[in-house]
Amino acid sequence: MNSLTKSTLNNPHSLEQYLLLAKTAKGAAMVALIKQCVEAPGVYVFGELLEMQNVAELANGPNSSYLDLLNLFAFGTYSDYLANKSKFPELSPPMLSKLRHLSVVSLAAQSKRIPYSVLLQELDIKNLRELEDLIIETIYSEIIQGKLDQKNQLLEVEFTIGRDIRPEAISDIVSVLQEWCDGCEAMLNGVEEQIHKANKHKENCFKIKTQIETEVSNIKKAIKASSATQEGDEPDMGVDTREMEAQAIKPTKKTSKIKGLRGSGKFWTKSN
Repeated sequence: MNSLTKSTLNNPHSLEQYLLLAKTAKGAAMVALIKQCVEAPGVYVFGELLEMQNVAELANGPNSSYLDLLNLFAFGTYSDYLANKSKFPELSPPMLSKLRHLSVVSLAAQSKRIPYSVLLQELDIKNLRELEDLIIETIYSEIIQGKLDQKNQLLEVEFTIGRDIRPEAISDIVSVLQEWCDGCEAMLNGVEEQIHKANKHKENCFKIKTQIETEVSNIKKAIKASSATQEGDEPDMGVDTREMEAQAIKPTKKTSKIKGLRGSGKFWTKSN
């Protein structure tokens, strides 16, 4: 094994290194590569490796059980392994541990609240302490995020990674995605219709506002013009001061009579 191969295998958290090596691996070398890949603590997806021609060729040879093993880690669970042990080679403790981790991921994808009873049965674990230790390992591996509810004996899941997809499940996924796209399209059309209605309403409101402002302006102009007309037609009520001065200078004619002056001579007698 050359230095490049050693350096790539020192990084167990990447599937890419195994894909690179699988391009030239054959027979026993491919078997060893599959063992290393399924044991590697940071590798949890295997679909790309399964698609490689060198790996697919194992199906027709004496090492076909290792192709089944790779399929088990890509798509299966621990209960699948227990039900078909004869199909697979013997699993090492790291393999069994990782397969249990992947089984927890599969259960978490189905339900966000997994009872301990279900986990004990699916993982073939006999006591709660062992189960909780395995769940903690799974959380530390960062393939799920969650917490243990010891009071209610539940695993509450917040996040989980995705596992590989079986080829026969792709059509179902496409159907689900198409329904989702159709729903998004319908929602988008509804939003666009509401936007159109809102814009139309805004336009109508603007027209009404403009019309009202025009009418108010016309009313103001009419009131102003009417006021100006009334001021122009009103007679001059001012007093002519020259006429008042002339009347002041003109003498006043006495019309009163002094009684007793007419025939006053009759009271006089001629003196001798």
